[in-house]
Amino acid sequence: MLYYSGFTRRIGDVDDGSTVTDFLPAERARGITIQSAAVTFHWPPHHEGHTSSPDSPRSHKTHTINLIDTPGHADFTFEVLRSLRILDGAVCILDGVAGVEAQTEKVWAQADKYSIPRIVFVNKLDRDGAAFERTVKEVGSRLRGWPAVCQIPWWEGGKGRFCGVGDAINLCALKWEEGGDGKTIENLSMEQLAQYDPGFRSELLKARAALVESLCEYDEQLFETWLGCARLPPQAIKDSLRRCILDGTGELIPIFAGASFRNIGVQPLLDAVDDLLPDPAERPDPEIILGTQKAGLSDLLSGRLSLGTSASKQLTKKITSSTALVAQIEACALAFKVVNDARRGVLVYIRVYSGSVKRNAALWNTNLHVTERAQRLFQMQASDAVDISHISAGQIGVIAGLKHARTGDTLISYPGVNPKTGPPAPLNSLQLQPIDVPPPVFFAAIEPHSLSEEKNVAEILNLLLREDPSLHVNVDEESGQMLLSGMGELHLEIARDRLVSDFKAKATMGNIEISYRECVLAPTGTHRLVFDREIAGKKGKAGCEASISQIDEFAVEQDYTVHQDGNTISVHISSSQHGDGSPSLPTDLPVAVVHEALINGTVAALARGPRRAFPLHASHVILKFDPAIDFFGSDTSPAALSSAARLSVQAALKEAFSKNCIGLMEPVMNVVITCDQSSLGDIVHDTYYARDGQVLSLGTEDNDEAETALLSIDMKRIYAPPDPYASSSGGDTSGPGQQRQVTARVPLKEMVGYLKHLRSLTGGRGTFIMSFDRFKGLSGRRERALEKYFCTSRIPSI
Repeated sequence: MLYYSGFTRRIGDVDDGSTVTDFLPAERARGITIQSAAVTFHWPPHHEGHTSSPDSPRSHKTHTINLIDTPGHADFTFEVLRSLRILDGAVCILDGVAGVEAQTEKVWAQADKYSIPRIVFVNKLDRDGAAFERTVKEVGSRLRGWPAVCQIPWWEGGKGRFCGVGDAINLCALKWEEGGDGKTIENLSMEQLAQYDPGFRSELLKARAALVESLCEYDEQLFETWLGCARLPPQAIKDSLRRCILDGTGELIPIFAGASFRNIGVQPLLDAVDDLLPDPAERPDPEIILGTQKAGLSDLLSGRLSLGTSASKQLTKKITSSTALVAQIEACALAFKVVNDARRGVLVYIRVYSGSVKRNAALWNTNLHVTERAQRLFQMQASDAVDISHISAGQIGVIAGLKHARTGDTLISYPGVNPKTGPPAPLNSLQLQPIDVPPPVFFAAIEPHSLSEEKNVAEILNLLLREDPSLHVNVDEESGQMLLSGMGELHLEIARDRLVSDFKAKATMGNIEISYRECVLAPTGTHRLVFDREIAGKKGKAGCEASISQIDEFAVEQDYTVHQDGNTISVHISSSQHGDGSPSLPTDLPVAVVHEALINGTVAALARGPRRAFPLHASHVILKFDPAIDFFGSDTSPAALSSAARLSVQAALKEAFSKNCIGLMEPVMNVVITCDQSSLGDIVHDTYYARDGQVLSLGTEDNDEAETALLSIDMKRIYAPPDPYASSSGGDTSGPGQQRQVTARVPLKEMVGYLKHLRSLTGGRGTFIMSFDRFKGLSGRRERALEKYFCTSRIPSI
């Protein structure tokens, strides 16, 4: 894409390590994408004297394309998540040999969550074993959308080399010069194709008829056009495809074909991006959170959203309309990525949703409540940067030098903003929809080489965590050991390489440890404790009563209930005796502050269990605060309340531990293993007997009940051209040598190092993907084995 748009003068190669977007040394050494990279280019490329009329097709008008190349490995799912959050459209690249893989389904589901319009490009059709027909049907069965085949592959003579594609939209054939750079394309009309390859012409007519039939089922406007004319114009089909995918539901999936290694099919794909995918103005209104209100950003900017909250009532004397407040917002942007660049310092990638971020503008961070100045603005070209004066709405750019901004922070530009308080309330708390961070499950110990290096290692880890929020660091209170957690083995391996090689940290990473949890097996009694001691030179005194039980999904929630880290915390504050039903608390200690203080103390107590110092999970804590006996006037502060709650919960945990009612829990993963039919038996036996796993289903794309329940697709009605080397079974995927899937739940401990074992079982053909499912209680043999490991291991238990 970059070569044909004129951005670069050569075509990069993954095998040679010469790609533009995979520029990290680790990416080039491994041949994979580790971090997402942004590039901005124009398609069609700018030419001197180039003009286009208003009636020209979209693909004839030059568009600015912000391309983000995302990783495909499961360990770097967060890179995909934060990129999808700010994208307007996506191109899903499928391997024509492997088809729809397990990770493809996971990323596709993430795109469904954000309603991203997308098209599919079936790549690597030049390789032996490429099966376009099978891949198209897998798109229908596994991605739960109707495949609209817009291009079909062209093999010379029906079974020769892959030389081009047939365009079902424009009814023509495109043939690329063998061994060329892909710029020489021969366009053959249907009349020329009748003499050159009549069999392919016949198949192309079938593809066109199937495409129109599919679109008529989803688009009434095209159906009416089809009834009124003898032959549909290509533009009507393009407009129909665009209407069908703009909502981002994925019900209809346009499919294109090519082989990027042979430089085939890339330019038509770029035309499809211009023709089908939306521009920023066509996307749904971004969702915002303003205080307790949820609304669209355009509702706020147009003045339709009322700002009449308690925080802004005092402003009504000076400003009579909320529109006057909102009109001063110059820009609203979301920070979706932070990178530490060796030459330019900290780079914050932003997507601007309204207005324009200008150089030297003061930006208010609504999450951290700090003001920072955008001293330099860049347009990123992978590892290179171009200085720009502003970043306008709909664009992706980079701000250099921000000290505090993190992934998911909302930045707004407001003239004359107070650096400490920001814009007037409630605009100072305006937030765009945040980016969800998946919880980590793999742990490894970080050991500085000396005490003098400990501070330096901690600072470097903070830089890594700011770059990648899916990494977590915590410190064991007893041993003082730093523990780094992430999404998988490769994820932590890359973090270790960056820590040692890029940042030159003098530290060693230990073996990967599993994050276990503790749980309460039986209800405890109530424990009331009074905290009475000085806090920062000021006397503090407060009381609290706590009890703990197993979590009950059907329990009736108390007056104030929060769910945090897999636990439920309920707070009950006794009402006053005056009959008004409200707690008798002073005005300087409102109920909300009491709730927050008690919750904070409980969370601190649950962070470390009494048995092996693992966090508590699946526990229900009930806190009771009676102002009549637990409140001690001015001595009762929020800090004292938090300490009282922590002591009460810890007392309840000690009681449970003394009665042997504290159990251990281990993380259990959802695992989808893809293997050949011949290896299926070995995989199932190994999963069930050797790894204590629970096999949930065995099947192919045609018998997955969960998918069929979501969307029933008649596989026989899906059109796809026959593969030249397909078997006579008609695409049946249950025979020997065909791909099968094993879906199972397996303890995470048994999955460490599983990839090597899986490859040995399947002759290198098996792959798997796993995601966190839940924590499951340990009992019997697995609990005894874990206790034995804790007793004999020299590594601290957490």
